[in-house]
Amino acid sequence: MKQSIYHILRGTFLVSDDSFKNWRVILFISGLAIVMIASSHNADKKVYEIANLKNEVKEIRSQFVDGRSRLMRLKMESHVVSVMNKKGLSSSETPPKKIKVTGRQND
Repeated sequence: MKQSIYHILRGTFLVSDDSFKNWRVILFISGLAIVMIASSHNADKKVYEIANLKNEVKEIRSQFVDGRSRLMRLKMESHVVSVMNKKGLSSSETPPKKIKVTGRQND
């Protein structure tokens, strides 16, 4: 047991006669580690992108709500009347009349 640990620490398993098998395993594990690190970085990048997109959606949604509330205020009759009074127009004092159009019947 002590001897095998000593061989591993000195690295004699890499230069011995059957070291080709050991090198293949080491290269395979190194390749897997590189792939794992690359996929981890890719996943982190996507998480940051998702977070940025969520913030952008929140900002755009708040702009939409703000615009909709301003539009509701502008459409109110009291606001329209005050703007027209500033321009010199006033509301009619006589109520509007309905006009009924009846179709003629052909004889």
